[in-house]
Amino acid sequence: MTLLAPLLHGLTLLLVPPLLLGTVNKTKSWFAGRQGPPLLQPYYDLVKLFRKQTVLSTTTSWIFRLAPFVLLVSTAFAGLFVPLFNFAAPLSFSGDFILVAYLFALGRFFTTLAALDTGSAFEGMGASRELTFSFLTEPALFLGFLTLVKISGSLETSGFLLSPLLHYNSQLTAPLILTALGLFLVFLTETSRLPVDDPATHLELTMIHEAMILDHSGPLLGAVEYSSAMKFLILGSLVVHTAAPFPADWPGGFALPLAEVLVLAVFVGVLESAFARLRLKRVPLFLTGAVLSCGAGFLLMMR
Repeated sequence: MTLLAPLLHGLTLLLVPPLLLGTVNKTKSWFAGRQGPPLLQPYYDLVKLFRKQTVLSTTTSWIFRLAPFVLLVSTAFAGLFVPLFNFAAPLSFSGDFILVAYLFALGRFFTTLAALDTGSAFEGMGASRELTFSFLTEPALFLGFLTLVKISGSLETSGFLLSPLLHYNSQLTAPLILTALGLFLVFLTETSRLPVDDPATHLELTMIHEAMILDHSGPLLGAVEYSSAMKFLILGSLVVHTAAPFPADWPGGFALPLAEVLVLAVFVGVLESAFARLRLKRVPLFLTGAVLSCGAGFLLMMR
């Protein structure tokens, strides 16, 4: 399993993300009482986008063409530090969770640069909203990481996500629940899901992520969409490892975290079918709740 583990991790990181988006869409279709697109439709869409020709505005520069691929590479690189199964990720070092957080920030930085590079005030508005909300998601993410570090005593992402259940006791139940809740709110925000954002929206005044990528087409849009699906898998794995910790050496259960991420995708579809989108002025309150939840978990661990 030692040699197979990195290969399995890499193949999962590359091949599974579109399936999660298909699961969300299929769940939403089922709740709406319609058949909806096929489960594998995101794969077909990505193939179609990467085969299309790119249409570029005359105002854009090389930054616009480079940004989607920086986003894709940085997201994939971050995924190599987060365990997707019950064995360690291919890459790890002490304090690697800081690199993971800022690899996501690097992708966001280039995405907003590309939006500003178009010269469109509308895409600039979307970039402004994206950066404003990230101001609150990053503290919640770091507080969640610090809580897990305190619980496990490890500074490696694989270490604090794969700590055996023997390290956990009844006193850690509340901190883990609060941290998992806060990370779930961060997950919804970072993956542009309801109630913060709607990837299927066409309402101009409420668009956030979609507003930044209106000028992207062909392979550039494909890279952005693929990156979003990959981030869904990575952050989803982070949430399920926190919400449902289990022994790293559990026989036959190596695929359980991936199954839990699929269940999480179904839950996201149910959530998006049952709840409306928040007003923009209430999104900061929603993210403040994520910060307070992870912060409360950290404070409980410092007692």
